[in-house]
Amino acid sequence: MTMHRLGPVTVLGDCLEVPGIGFLPVNAFVLHAAQPVVVDTGLGLPDRNFLETLGSAIDPADVRWIWLTHPDRDHTGGLFDLLAAAPDARVVTTFVGAGIMSTERPLPLDRVCLVNPGQVLDVGDRTLRAFRPPLYDNPATVGFYDDRTRACFSSDCFGAPMPTADLATGADAGAVATEELRAAQLLWATVDSPWVQNVDTDKYLATVQPLRAMDAEIVLCTHLPPAVGLTPRMIDTICKAPDADPFIGPDQQSLERMLAGFEPGGPT
Repeated sequence: MTMHRLGPVTVLGDCLEVPGIGFLPVNAFVLHAAQPVVVDTGLGLPDRNFLETLGSAIDPADVRWIWLTHPDRDHTGGLFDLLAAAPDARVVTTFVGAGIMSTERPLPLDRVCLVNPGQVLDVGDRTLRAFRPPLYDNPATVGFYDDRTRACFSSDCFGAPMPTADLATGADAGAVATEELRAAQLLWATVDSPWVQNVDTDKYLATVQPLRAMDAEIVLCTHLPPAVGLTPRMIDTICKAPDADPFIGPDQQSLERMLAGFEPGGPT
């Protein structure tokens, strides 16, 4: 994992290689507020130690809030280790989010704080406003906006696979050429939110409008390097998602060809 400091936010960067797509960033964040907030908790793979990496940015015992933008496994990997190390922390999620997690490992309800889109969370020196991003892959998705830093924590929305691991775990989405970033974000939209191509376009665009009104300077997405000053053009990109070509993943024959490429003496 990598670590980047962006004002009051520490970005904990990781990635996964997805054959045929690229390197998908998988970020978590620390908002160094009066009551520190950890946003998502990384991958749960055996070779990741989220808590150890987090400890380089903040003493886990000081964490007061763990905001799960949604309870998919790439967002919850270090959650229960962090709960054990941060006895005063509460998990910010929704009723649906807590319910989804209860099918595998229930959250302790006395440590849950339910926040719905449109509601706010006071973290001491600032108020975080919850919102539903226009693109999402889980019904429990809730991001938030910090108007003190003009930072938008957008969960999966605006994500994009990167061509290299270094870019995926880097500090600047602007390091990717404009057209390459646009294409990657549209690809991710069709992979992660395929429903967007089946909805009324005008209704979808109406859900994008609040992002424009938010006027965020910084977008912190779980699946994109930090994006500073790119918000207007990234919003223009996701407005085109309903008309993008649908994503069609590899079939069994394609998978077998890929596997053959990994075998000694197989095609490369």
